[in-house]
Amino acid sequence: MNNITNLQPCIARAPMSESRKVNRTYSDVRDREYLTPDEVAALMKAARSTGRHRHRDSTLIMLAFRHGLRVSELTSLRWSAVDLKQGSLHVTRLKGSIDAVHPLRGPEIRALRRLQRDYDPNPYVFTTERKGPLTASNVRKMVARAGIKADLGFPVHPHQLRHACGYYLANRGIDTRSIQAYLGHASITNTVRYTALSSTRFNDFWSD
Repeated sequence: MNNITNLQPCIARAPMSESRKVNRTYSDVRDREYLTPDEVAALMKAARSTGRHRHRDSTLIMLAFRHGLRVSELTSLRWSAVDLKQGSLHVTRLKGSIDAVHPLRGPEIRALRRLQRDYDPNPYVFTTERKGPLTASNVRKMVARAGIKADLGFPVHPHQLRHACGYYLANRGIDTRSIQAYLGHASITNTVRYTALSSTRFNDFWSD
């Protein structure tokens, strides 16, 4: 489990002595490691309302959610993997996961086309003012700021968007094997967490 101090520098912490430090985990500050669709929408709205790169940041959050992208997959995403005419995205998975081609829907295509217009030509989709690719630290800080702006009540980190994708698909009744392929899991044991916690499993338990 990651240490929360590595993720969220803006969280207020009580001073600790050098001889006795307390390690805090994500579970100490939030009850779950995913976002609901409404929370993702609030995060995107917050990203659109602050900073000089509003459209870039909201587009990044949308793609992270809709395609279950890790931070490293976002920062390494190149325009050569994006086909706006055919409406497809070649997702190159990292960490031993399996690549796939995902469809791009209207909102994503429109957002990516605007991103191309707004920024100078660059091999990378998400870039800084210096025209280099965003770093993992850039993404984590941006998502954390958007979470604070959205007033979600708990610290937010980018990997929650990947989990949000999995739970959203499971709650829509998408079968586990399809979710596995979509998220690029090499083992289905990494996918069953989403279907195991899907609320739709219990929809027919009561008839009233």
